[in-house]
Amino acid sequence: MTTGDAVRNRLGLGRLLPLGAASDGAWLTEEAAVVVLRAAVAPLPAVALGRVRLSLADPEQATAPPVPAPPSALPPGGLRIEADFTAPAHRPLPSVASELREVLWSTATHRLDLVVEETDLSVSGLSDALTEPAAQAREEGKGSARPPGGHPTHPAGPAALAASVVPGVAHLTSTLGDSVHLAPDHIRVEVATAVGHRPLAVVGAVRQAVLAALGDDGRPVVVLVTAVGLEGQQTSTAD
Repeated sequence: MTTGDAVRNRLGLGRLLPLGAASDGAWLTEEAAVVVLRAAVAPLPAVALGRVRLSLADPEQATAPPVPAPPSALPPGGLRIEADFTAPAHRPLPSVASELREVLWSTATHRLDLVVEETDLSVSGLSDALTEPAAQAREEGKGSARPPGGHPTHPAGPAALAASVVPGVAHLTSTLGDSVHLAPDHIRVEVATAVGHRPLAVVGAVRQAVLAALGDDGRPVVVLVTAVGLEGQQTSTAD
């Protein structure tokens, strides 16, 4: 395990997933993706997700990112969703699996802007009680008191101020360091997106705002999305 992997695991971020195409220069934390996927699956009758992981479907086909990637980020490439689930005993298993696979794929693709090539499902058990999986899902969704994506960060500096007021930005975060990291060869910005906004659209707007604030000196703007807003989710504010 690399130092970057250890840091990400300690912070609970999981993998840093390529967001959109290689040319988009953006990543999404696995933690943020899993939160949204669990919320999408929650309405399915008597179905409960267990372990959920996202990884490269074919690491050998991944391409080198055209911009400096965040520490230990996965390179651009199609993703695989792996998930364990509990199914209701009174329904045909293939039907449940097909429904679950469609929800996971459509949410990852159309809500999170991830490129998903494979969805692998494993049945971890059957449930006779209609309410048991929902209760189990609530328990599995409980974690630390740390908000998804980390605590909001006050914007400091022209780039951070510009990024923080972009429509679709809920707040800036600082999971890997400063919310705006100014390196000699790139600029990295961390954001949490607001409800109703597609991550890639927010990424593009943040990039334009930062370049306008700092001036286009040739450095690419890399964006890391650490949380995606959900309906009914309490919005955190910087202290």
